[in-house]
Amino acid sequence: METLHQFKFELLYKSQENNSRLGKVHTPHGIIETPVFMPVGTQATVKTMTSKELLDLKVSIILGNTYHLYLEPGLEVISSARGLHSFMNWHGPILTDSGGFQVFSLQALRDITDEGIVFRSHINGSPHFFTPQKVIEIQMTLNSDIIMPLDECIPWPCEYKDADKALIRTTKWAKISKETLPVDSHQTLFGIVQGGMYPDLRKRSAIELQEIDFKGYSIGGLSVGEPKDIMLHILEETTPVLPEDKPRYLMGVGTPEDFFYCVERGVDMFDCVFPTRIARNGSAFTSNGKINIKNERFSKDQNPLDFDCKCYTCQHHTKSYIRHLFKADEILGPRLMTYHNLYFVLNLMEKIRNSIREGNFNSFKKSFLEKYLS
Repeated sequence: METLHQFKFELLYKSQENNSRLGKVHTPHGIIETPVFMPVGTQATVKTMTSKELLDLKVSIILGNTYHLYLEPGLEVISSARGLHSFMNWHGPILTDSGGFQVFSLQALRDITDEGIVFRSHINGSPHFFTPQKVIEIQMTLNSDIIMPLDECIPWPCEYKDADKALIRTTKWAKISKETLPVDSHQTLFGIVQGGMYPDLRKRSAIELQEIDFKGYSIGGLSVGEPKDIMLHILEETTPVLPEDKPRYLMGVGTPEDFFYCVERGVDMFDCVFPTRIARNGSAFTSNGKINIKNERFSKDQNPLDFDCKCYTCQHHTKSYIRHLFKADEILGPRLMTYHNLYFVLNLMEKIRNSIREGNFNSFKKSFLEKYLS
């Protein structure tokens, strides 16, 4: 029988340059070095990638989506496999979100009450009701390592009174969620800080969640359309209120430049569909910025996507060939691009960790962004 270890966060080092830090998150299925980028496996797969390829890329944790997995394949199927790890043949750590953001994005297909969220499936229109208790019970069936409570994610812009109302619900649901998860569970529940773009609400949310006492804290409701400077300001106002000895997870943020901006503000964990989504649409991260491989200028380019990259794609294939794959609608094109983009962001995060450890984060940030954003 599998031995499951307890969750623990070790804060290993705090930078003297800024609020960046190094840590280790211990979970039942492995240890995660932070800061970390977590690839998104919405429907029990990081799209186009096999488990072996993820291991080759040194992925330490992936995400699953409660909303999507609940609808398809459904809990009976995943339960028959004894949980998500076995079902998808991924035996590293898994974090599952609550599905709150996905339900939020349905807009016309949902209705929020103090008891939960009534919504209709985007697949067939069937009615469903997510309560805080049900969302925890679903994730107990998924058997993921780190789980999220149901929260109310609000749009931007949003009136103060609406942000306040959503905060009250989120705190109430967080308390119910903690009460629902058995005290001896090997799963770890994070709280989710909400409050819109209002610093006082963000601080209140963070304080109220700490009174409930979670083992980690997520920062939700950012990167929902607000300008970057507002997002970073809210982050600056939020992270100092969170406990130093627990991990901080910024939900849904994951561009190369954002890693620098948010790590220096004290963030430990990131997830985002952006690197894999743009890869499937033909865009690649490179040390000189983002490129679209479908562009005609790459049709005879016999160079790799990025001379500085050591990934399989860049070591074996040219821009010309990858462009051909996309033009011919061959699945290998999105696969090669996804592999490259994941390698790029994971390798970048490793370099960021090293720069914090060596005390030269600021100079590394400057040199990288000067080239990447030029």
